[in-house]
Amino acid sequence: MHTNRISPARKIIVWLTSLLALALLSGCDTVTLTDLTPKSMAENPSHIYTFSLRVTPRTSTVSGVSPTIIVDGKSHNMKKSALGEGIYEFEYQLPSGRDRLAYYYLVNFNIEGNGMQTPQEAYTKVETIQIVSRYVLSLEVNRGPVGSRISVLGRGFTAQDVVHVNGTPARTVFESPNALSFFVPALEAGRNYQVTVNGTAGNSPVGTFRVDTSSVSVSPTTLSLRTGERQTLSFTLPNAAPAGGTLIDVTTDIPESVIMPEVIVPQGQTSVAVTVEGGKAGNGNLFMKGFGSGEMTIPISVSGR
Repeated sequence: MHTNRISPARKIIVWLTSLLALALLSGCDTVTLTDLTPKSMAENPSHIYTFSLRVTPRTSTVSGVSPTIIVDGKSHNMKKSALGEGIYEFEYQLPSGRDRLAYYYLVNFNIEGNGMQTPQEAYTKVETIQIVSRYVLSLEVNRGPVGSRISVLGRGFTAQDVVHVNGTPARTVFESPNALSFFVPALEAGRNYQVTVNGTAGNSPVGTFRVDTSSVSVSPTTLSLRTGERQTLSFTLPNAAPAGGTLIDVTTDIPESVIMPEVIVPQGQTSVAVTVEGGKAGNGNLFMKGFGSGEMTIPISVSGR
């Protein structure tokens, strides 16, 4: 019987081939890299932001783990974090005027085997982080009737920000970089609506707001004027207006015939009176949405001099 034996030269070739295969083994096959850094961070006065990475060896032969982070093309060594085993951190101070940056992680390590240590590396894809100068903390309250003035608390607000309720732009008042307020628009009562702050910094979710049922009584219930004539129109709520007052959004289908100011019941009051002046001759109505069954109308007639 003839037996094939492996020659010493062939043994050397097989050993070198195995060693080469080990050297070419992808780093991602031996370690798992998990980026723990959020893709957006709230701006802080120090302009220092923490990047975190978890390195998880997939074999017991991994040693000498050395993570670095490459930010804007520059490499920085990362330090072990107190948050847990295998977690590394780096604190980066963002240059003034920047609100976005690109980065990725590169990890060097060794694979031990056959009495040797083979250098390896693994890396993540390039990620982008956004520094957000505006963020919303909360609504002051989460329910109220149409016309109520509601505060939104946060940071980084500007005069260009507009609050939207269910996608409907609400009349928005810029209070300060830390506060906005809006008047609840005329929407169907008894429902919850999503509130967002929209502006040049993007759209930020605020929360859910419930529109409650309300009513308003108006006296007189009809108006008849001549051009240039004035008459008082009174609006009364069933309860005192909350902080900031209650806006009663009055519209008309004959805008050239009706001259009247904005109607806001002052905080703590139940009624307000405004003066309506006749403009061009015409017949139509005043409309108030969001009250009673959904819309109230006041017929108005304006005749010439």
